[in-house]
Amino acid sequence: MKIGLLHFAAPPVVGGVESVLAHQAGMIADAGHQVCVIAAQGQVWRDDIELFLIPLVGSRHPQILEVKADLDRGHIPPLFETTVNAIVLQLQVITHGLDIIIAHNVCSLNKNLALTAALYRLNNSPAFPRLILWHHDLAWTTDRYRSELHEGFPWDLLRTDWPAVTQVVVSSFRQAELADLMRIPLSRVHVIPNGVEIASFLKLEPQTVSWIKELGLLKTAPLLLLPVRITPRKNLEMALHILAQLRTYFPLACMLVTGPLGAHNPANQAYFSGLLKIRLELDLLGSAYFLAEFGDDYLPDAIIADFYRLADAVLLPSKEEGFGIPLIEAALSHRPVFCTDLVPLQALGLTDAQYFSVDDDPLTVATRIFQYLDSDPVYRIAVRTRQQYTWERIYQEKIAPLFMNNSD
Repeated sequence: MKIGLLHFAAPPVVGGVESVLAHQAGMIADAGHQVCVIAAQGQVWRDDIELFLIPLVGSRHPQILEVKADLDRGHIPPLFETTVNAIVLQLQVITHGLDIIIAHNVCSLNKNLALTAALYRLNNSPAFPRLILWHHDLAWTTDRYRSELHEGFPWDLLRTDWPAVTQVVVSSFRQAELADLMRIPLSRVHVIPNGVEIASFLKLEPQTVSWIKELGLLKTAPLLLLPVRITPRKNLEMALHILAQLRTYFPLACMLVTGPLGAHNPANQAYFSGLLKIRLELDLLGSAYFLAEFGDDYLPDAIIADFYRLADAVLLPSKEEGFGIPLIEAALSHRPVFCTDLVPLQALGLTDAQYFSVDDDPLTVATRIFQYLDSDPVYRIAVRTRQQYTWERIYQEKIAPLFMNNSD
């Protein structure tokens, strides 16, 4: 499909809507669609996203500001119709051949009512692309805009349900506002939230991103990190039993062991084979991951740091430690630590780590982990965010189906 996104400005102009537009344009292009952005300001930021600049589409153009000054006082100046006509002519050329136009905020805010009126006129013309009105803010429900709004055209365009358009808002709160404002059923208004691109936000390495996708780590809750080598003294069999019990509380619980087999003991291969057998017996094949299965190299520090940022907690069931580097790395990553009560680990964690005995029943340890995380608001909101508010998931579940929905 050929899809255009319309807003007053585009990146590198800094703004919340500009950022959302950039993410959406990128995802749509990545999905194989032909994408263009229409704005008054901006620069090309991807070779596969075409940018069309129309100065009169902006909110700060001198002519637009002159018209707005009169409109804010309730007066429609002759320049308004001239401006509308000019915008219509330019949009007609650029939008020809598009299948869909996504208009961000231009039909809900009075920043450029000439643009709003031009789009309304074009929407009523034959062969105009299907129009999706994406509302982040609503002028008519916001006190700070009330003095600038007046009865009748063109101000009423911001509170009218246009024919044959798809209405989208960014929250349930906005959905209720828009439905009430336009006197339409809630079901007529799609709620598609904004999101975060985790790989970019956390500056993840490409290999980390690849493993996240392959293992489905963003769906886990919680993700327990064991940044250790595979050797008997790390007591990874206990970790597997803890995970099995934890999954009775958290069905999506997962553990990730990042280290390779210990390099100095040939018996480690047999130990690893035993761990894989335990994993199978405990039905943990899709929830207990050893990166050693993907290669026997030590991971770069940057990838290890990535996993600390992704994890919900660090688990160290060691039988023996001389120091305990993962504990201090977890501390710098602001991750809680659940570890055995070895003297070196206690010396590092003092009263700020969660300790258990190597002889404790795995159910007892799992219950403590559950109680700690279940009562932690930071953990709860982190899980909700990565499960519901990643751009990838929002696109797959909300935006892509919208393009195929012609029933609005």
